[in-house]
Amino acid sequence: MTAVAPAALARQWSACRPVNVLGTLAPLRRGPGDPAHRVDPDGTFWWACHTPAGPGTLAVRAVADGARADAWGAGAAWLLDRLPALLGDGDDWSAVDVAAWPRLRDAQRANPGVRLPATGLVLDSLVPAVLEQRVTGTEAHTAWRGLLRRFGTVAPGPRADLFVPPGPRELLDVPAWGWHRLGVDGKRQRAIRAAATVARRLEECVMMPAAAAMARLRVVPGVGEWTAAETALRAFGDPDAVSVGDFHLADLVVHALTGRARGTDAQMLDLLVPWAGQRARVVRLIELSGVTPPKFGPRFAPNDIRRI
Repeated sequence: MTAVAPAALARQWSACRPVNVLGTLAPLRRGPGDPAHRVDPDGTFWWACHTPAGPGTLAVRAVADGARADAWGAGAAWLLDRLPALLGDGDDWSAVDVAAWPRLRDAQRANPGVRLPATGLVLDSLVPAVLEQRVTGTEAHTAWRGLLRRFGTVAPGPRADLFVPPGPRELLDVPAWGWHRLGVDGKRQRAIRAAATVARRLEECVMMPAAAAMARLRVVPGVGEWTAAETALRAFGDPDAVSVGDFHLADLVVHALTGRARGTDAQMLDLLVPWAGQRARVVRLIELSGVTPPKFGPRFAPNDIRRI
């Protein structure tokens, strides 16, 4: 466990319901060794980010009736104010009916405190989603780690291994050769630069209806349906966002709901129709259920553009 220095601010939130901090916030982590997200052996989840008030660090852990959080930096107060939404306050799963699917029913019963997180920060979720476009997870996570360590800043607070991701200005200052060294091709570079250019308008999405927010995200060149959904799931906890075009998701959902080894996006969407309005919750239960489709053939081979 990391030794914790006195926090600038602290808050204890009484949720009046079970709270699963790690299960709720797990989707925020971008692979092992994510410099912006760390998890201690005692279950404390650490998050470093750029808030509207400046850089901030949040350390949050579950307590008997909710969660306890400590925060550092200029963004400390903003992060603590955001704590209930971050942990899914208002994300109502009571109408999620999976009684006909025993594995999903068991996952729901075993994880009563899991909700969809809502960070309230669009660029924080959008940039790593762009890095994950059309590449393996290993490639994307390597690029994310490199981006933060080379162009981010050490997070405020007690941890030297936690980094605040670069903000819009810093992203625009990353040269083409810097992106190339991170293994990021030109198409993804241009998408990140486009998003950073209009970052202020994108951050307004958290205050908009879901459909309008998704439409605004997709105006950015290089941000398609998959990237917008991945961003919406994390930034504003959209309960109906489905990552159409994902390399693995259709197989996972189709296998979980039908037993078939493989599936298409169209089949996945057809199967999720009964849960219209809360499809993201059902997909999260499928992930939590531990079901995995069978694997066939060779693994996808990465293309390291740094060697070009």
